[in-house]
Amino acid sequence: MDIFNFQDLTGEFSVLDIVIVMTLSFLLSAFIGWIYKITHRGTSYTQSFVFTLVMNGMVVALVMMIVGSNIARAFSLVGALSIIRFRNAVKETRDVGFIFFTMAIGMAIGTKFYLLAVAGTIVISLMVVVMMRFNWFARDVASQILRIQVPSGIPFDTLFDNLFVKFTNSSELISVDTVHSGMLTELTYSIGLKKSNRVQEFLSEIRNLNGNNKVTLIAGYNSTDL
Repeated sequence: MDIFNFQDLTGEFSVLDIVIVMTLSFLLSAFIGWIYKITHRGTSYTQSFVFTLVMNGMVVALVMMIVGSNIARAFSLVGALSIIRFRNAVKETRDVGFIFFTMAIGMAIGTKFYLLAVAGTIVISLMVVVMMRFNWFARDVASQILRIQVPSGIPFDTLFDNLFVKFTNSSELISVDTVHSGMLTELTYSIGLKKSNRVQEFLSEIRNLNGNNKVTLIAGYNSTDL
């Protein structure tokens, strides 16, 4: 018996098949990771997540090779993977899209649809870059979160109406909470400022009305992970 018969050692796949699948899945997954990096906005970027994307693509390709067209293997694999629990919260919704992106490419490579995998990677990556470059689907007026603390018992329903008309294009009360053991009431608004260079004046006038209590303006929260 020839112990160097690699065809026997790899079952249904030749060594060349394995090299092609592993190499192509690595290259395309790494390319997807690079696209993720250059299009990422906010503060939640981590190198480990990009590493995970690359590993995800390669592992899925390997899994698809193992499963092949064997139904019994597919069901046994589902049973084995069902014991895994993922407890890390996804901080940004687009991260889920990139996870499925690498999974789909890995599935295509593992089932030997090489041209489909390459074409899908290029087209989807190009669309992601175009959407980020031209800022598609962004709102014309950026929203900010405004938190104002006022003494309890003060009628706040119309307290800041005149200021909002003067400084904002839109305003909406989101929540009302009691803080400092009920001594203060914290109001949370979603607002759209008319002019960003008048923020200091806006905050100063709010302090004049709320008894110089704490005022917090969170600007750019749409593109920042909080």
